[in-house]
Amino acid sequence: MFTTSFRRVFIVAILALVAGTAVAPNRAWSEEDRKVRIKISPDYPDLARRMNVTGKVRVMIVIAPNGNVKSVKPLGGHPLLIEPSVEAVKKWKYEPASEETTTTVEFTFAGAE
Repeated sequence: MFTTSFRRVFIVAILALVAGTAVAPNRAWSEEDRKVRIKISPDYPDLARRMNVTGKVRVMIVIAPNGNVKSVKPLGGHPLLIEPSVEAVKKWKYEPASEETTTTVEFTFAGAE
């Protein structure tokens, strides 16, 4: 009934929806459309450096129409690394847009920083 290539496309689409990678239909902008104008890197906390804490921190941000970061919600990462990531991304500035945008940002902390 269906061709093999159609089945593959259908399965990939279903997996993307289940994994949450599909773009919400009410979003007018994607992360690629709205560029960062000012990007501040998070400080690597001295305690985390001494303890050799490394890893990634993911935060979800809501960007206001004027380009300011309106809110930040940590999604995961080591507790010592979350606070500097949140503080840094609050200082970011994006291009203006007609409405709010929500996106996810990931920071990587390596021991050699």
